[in-house]
Order: sequence, then C-alpha cells, then structure tokens
Amino acid sequence: MRMEAIARAASGVDKGLTRMTAVFGLLVLPLAALLLAQWPLRELVQAYSRQANDAAQVLFALYVAVAMTAASRSHAHLASLQPHPTGAPRPRWHAWALLACVTPWALFMLWAGWPLVAASVASFERFGETLTPGYFVIKLAMALMLLLVLAEGLLELLPHGRAPGSP
Repeated sequence: MRMEAIARAASGVDKGLTRMTAVFGLLVLPLAALLLAQWPLRELVQAYSRQANDAAQVLFALYVAVAMTAASRSHAHLASLQPHPTGAPRPRWHAWALLACVTPWALFMLWAGWPLVAASVASFERFGETLTPGYFVIKLAMALMLLLVLAEGLLELLPHGRAPGSP
C-alpha cells in the first residue's frame, strides 16, 4: 500500500516535470525575440534596448534552469542515464551513482546560495544599470535548477512506471 502511494506520487512528479520542461522550452521564442529586438531598439528607437536585455536575461535564466533537467530527461545531457542499446533497463546502481554525484553538489549550492537568494527576493532586487525589477528571478532560477536536478535524481530511483534511464 505504501509503495503504491510512493509510486503514484513519483508518477505525478514525473508528469509534472514533463509538462514543466515542455512549457519552459517555449521560453526560447520570446527570448529570441527580445535578443533580436535589441539592435532596432538601440539604433532606431534609441530606447528600451537595455530593458529588453534585462527581460531576456530573466527568460534565459529560467530557460536554462529547466533545460538541465529537460536534457537529462531526454538523454541529451552528458550525465544522463543513456538507455541500454538492447532496450533493457540500466542497472539500478547507475541511478544511485548519478544521485551520489549530483546530490552533494546541489545541496551545497542550495546551502551556500540560499542566503543570497532569500535576500534578493526579499528586496525584489533590480538590475544594477537600469533598475528594472526582476533580477531576483535570476537568483530564484538557480535554486529552481538545483531542486529540479535533485528531483530528477530521486525520480530515477523511485518506482513510477518509468525504468531508470528511460524518458
């Protein structure tokens, strides 16, 4: 009974991560538009190019935060568990080894970076040059990336209808 509840919860998290990576993948479109708009804004309009750059930085930070997990889930990341050529699932120790490598790094980064993230969010930190609000989102994106890396590592170990190393 308890294992069924864990499997259902893991399956829900797995589906949530799949949706999240799909939605955040779409951020590349407005990011590209903002980057392309900088030159005309600077040269023709002669205004707002720095604000466009600030918005692009926020979108890029969010995109990259989720892209790490998306790459691992699609086996495009160097650290991902590649599917076995014969289609057989990878040995369970592969998932444990990946988690053993990633967890200390992610936990240290969360521990060391959390005071900066918390202070940035509490003050709604702005970009230094333009004073545009939103710089705190970049720091939040770092915490999001680390939490997603930990979640993906744990999902590889839990039973949820997805063999270790499968998308």
